Amino acid sequence: MLSELFQFNIPQRWSIAHLYQAILNGEEHVADIDYLVTLAGYVHWQLTGERVLGIGDASGMFPIRNEDHQYDPDMLAKFEDLVADKSFPWQLVDLLPAILEAGDPAGTLTEAGAKLLDPSGELEPGVPFCPPEGDAGTGMVATNSVAKRTGNVSAGTSIFAMVVLEDSLRSFYEAVDIVTTPSGDPVAMVHCNNFTSDLNAWVGLFREFSELIGAELSMGDLYSTLYKQALLGDKDCGGLLAYCYLSGEHITNFEEGRPLFTRLPDSNFNLANFMRVNLFTSFGALRIGMDILIQEEKVKIDKLLGHGGLFKTEEVGQRMMAAALNTPVSVMEDTASEGGAWGIALLANYMLRKEEGQSLADYLTDRVFADSAVITLEPRQEDVESFNLFMERHVAGFPIERAAVDFLKS
Repeated sequence: MLSELFQFNIPQRWSIAHLYQAILNGEEHVADIDYLVTLAGYVHWQLTGERVLGIGDASGMFPIRNEDHQYDPDMLAKFEDLVADKSFPWQLVDLLPAILEAGDPAGTLTEAGAKLLDPSGELEPGVPFCPPEGDAGTGMVATNSVAKRTGNVSAGTSIFAMVVLEDSLRSFYEAVDIVTTPSGDPVAMVHCNNFTSDLNAWVGLFREFSELIGAELSMGDLYSTLYKQALLGDKDCGGLLAYCYLSGEHITNFEEGRPLFTRLPDSNFNLANFMRVNLFTSFGALRIGMDILIQEEKVKIDKLLGHGGLFKTEEVGQRMMAAALNTPVSVMEDTASEGGAWGIALLANYMLRKEEGQSLADYLTDRVFADSAVITLEPRQEDVESFNLFMERHVAGFPIERAAVDFLKS
């Protein structure tokens, strides 16, 4: 029951799992708690006085029931049963923020809130606010990925994929978080702690060398040059093996990380294969999580949009991701790079300017992204086969990573 109730691995959200851990720790302040909310909801509360939260962010705090878009009453009852012997003076539902959906009014800037933003007093109160959302929800909006059978992948120092579902998943999976779009549609989220942090360290090493020999390369040119070499690598990455685990990775059951690169004596050790295996390994954990959705749950994805620093180098990131997930990958040329601030601005604009009955998905498609240039790459069969070969070696090598975690200590 605990695993079903606390299915949250999203680090930026304050879920009820944190509250329960505080209870298990016997922390005295728990009995005095008056309100629980995410960072976005806290800022909203300070500026408007409203204890509300967008449904996407709220779904990261506690499970949402699809039928009415409210906190799941059965789950609430399970939580109360778990803590009944503590005799807290509150019920959990009274601590949670009220849920609002995209397009709902969420209060206005108060006089106190205006002074927080502008102590000079020039900023006047009364500005209307939309429901607050975190970076997952705003990222979906910024990439036009709120319609069913669409998804987006945010690829940076960590990586996560969000896929809007047509129906609820049949089973519970520890590797998959269930959240919602800002409109309340269910979303499967696969979040991996590690992506390019280790790769960035390798690029930093190459930068040191280039500086030593007097080569003048910008970081952008250096990344581009190295990434493009990956496209020239062997189908089996030359037999090289790497793990990018700077920190633990829950999807593959590693509580700590050990960045690792190894090879056989007769491996084809060259720059192209080195870059290829390090880019491939960045997608390893994501592939395992996404296989649950695509292979086991048969989730259909019509469009998967990538955004983040990986895609600054033309073609490479898209080809690697398309190979890893065997799915077409699209990249927007302009607005998607604006990120969460752009996404929340669009949500505010939707609240103010939507037509009667117009859904968020239709608003974004028809009014915001109608003229946006999108580049889509289909997965190449040779790349898919290459990544599958890598994954066989990657999974088979987990005991090597386990040994590093167990025996390589600071």
